[in-house]
Amino acid sequence: MQINPSILSADFARLADQAKAVEGADWLHVDVMDNHFVPNLTLGVPVVESLARATDTPLDCHLMIEAPDRWAPQYVEAGAGSVTFHVEAAAAPVRLAREIRAKGARASMALKPATPIEPYEDLLPELDMLLIMTVEPGFGGQAFLDIMLPKIRRTRELISKHGLELWLQVDGGVSASTIERCADAGADVFVAGSAVYGANDPAEAVRALRTQAEATTAKASWACDH
Repeated sequence: MQINPSILSADFARLADQAKAVEGADWLHVDVMDNHFVPNLTLGVPVVESLARATDTPLDCHLMIEAPDRWAPQYVEAGAGSVTFHVEAAAAPVRLAREIRAKGARASMALKPATPIEPYEDLLPELDMLLIMTVEPGFGGQAFLDIMLPKIRRTRELISKHGLELWLQVDGGVSASTIERCADAGADVFVAGSAVYGANDPAEAVRALRTQAEATTAKASWACDH
C-alpha cells in the first residue's frame, strides 16, 4: 500500500517545507494542470525540477494537460520518477508509455470518471500504473465519487486476469472515510491531498491512512486471490 500526498493541497509558498513534512510518504504527487485539458492552472517543469532537488521523496507527476505526447518526456528529464498522462489527451498512448519508460521513469495512464477501462485492456502490459480518477480532474478538495468503485474492481480484475504487476492508483476525495472502500475494491496506491495537508500532523496522517489501507487489503478478496 502506497500513500502519495498531493501538493495541490499544500502551501505553494513553502513547497520545499511541505515536501519535507511528508517524508514518510511513498511518493509526492504533483498535479500539473494547463488550463486547457482541465479548467485550472498549477505548475510546470521548472517547479518539478526545484522539487526534485528539494526532497528525497520520489515525484509522481500527474499531467492533466493537452499534448502529453510532447510534454511528458520533459517531466522525466526534470526529475519525475513516475509520469501519468491522460489517455483522453494522448495521441499515441503506447508510444508515449514506452518513451517514458525508456527515459527511466514509470509510465502511468489516467482515466477520467466517464472513461471506461475495457477499451484499454490490451494497453495494460505497456504500463507500470493505472490511475482511476475518483473525481473530475481539475480541482482539489472534491467529494469522492462512489460510482467509481465498480470501475476500480473491474480494473483490478483485468490486472489479475493478465497476471500483471501493475499498480492501481486512485485520486480524488481519498480520506480516512473513503480509503477503505478503495482498498477493498482493488486500489493499492492512494493520492491524498486535503486529508494529509489539512491535518495538524501531515506525516501522521500518511501513517494513519496507510494503516487503514493495509488492514482493509489484508481482508480483501482480490488480495487473497493474488
